[in-house]
Amino acid sequence: MEYLKVSSENHVATIAICRPPANALGSILLDELSEALNQLEIDSDIRAIIIHGEGRFFSAGADIKEFTTINSGDEFGNLGVKGQDLFERMEKFPKPIIAAIHGAALGGGLELAMACHIRLVTENAKLGLPELQLGLVPGFAGTQRLPRYVGMAKAAEMLFISEPLTGCEAVTWGLANHAYPEKELLSKAKELANKIAKKSPVSIKASIELLNYVKTTEYYDGVKREAELFGKVFTSKDGQEGIQAFIEKRNPEFTGE
Repeated sequence: MEYLKVSSENHVATIAICRPPANALGSILLDELSEALNQLEIDSDIRAIIIHGEGRFFSAGADIKEFTTINSGDEFGNLGVKGQDLFERMEKFPKPIIAAIHGAALGGGLELAMACHIRLVTENAKLGLPELQLGLVPGFAGTQRLPRYVGMAKAAEMLFISEPLTGCEAVTWGLANHAYPEKELLSKAKELANKIAKKSPVSIKASIELLNYVKTTEYYDGVKREAELFGKVFTSKDGQEGIQAFIEKRNPEFTGE
């Protein structure tokens, strides 16, 4: 694979995202993650999975430069559905997935992390959905998952202000399970994964299925509408201005169009 490294030890698989400098989530990386899950799902030796990022970040977001190659709202909507479908599969995956987050999990990176069953973070990690800074909206079910973890009011603040939580704050708000010094993060993730791997795969699979019953029909209606608005907002004048400003490293000038 071009952007992922997959290894395993003691019934635990580790997926490392290797796309420097930001581990941005592009179409190819999403395809590779889907393929990695295909392989791990049928591997009876694997009982838990850890996802982490190599380098400075877990993932600093979706690949904005790739967005500049897309011209229509429908194409953007289809990209949103692609990410949503993959992350929905992760949340329902029959083997527990642990996100080990350091540096930053922003935008699509946080949406990836929120699709995992458990999130471990470094104390100074940054977790947020900054899309509104670019005049955009999340597209990989971020608007639907975030309120489930931090509540409606905090989710609205995080979206509208676009300021991330620290790792410690993420634990306080329920977005992450535990925060550790960076040098301990992976070892703590492996320690947790090893504990999970000792449990019955049958009961783990059943527990994951039962946990997903907390989703309502409104959740899936919201995800569908998010994909539609993901495309509509990206092709608005403000959306195009936000993307161009990001590429040119300047502040965007939004007009409300």
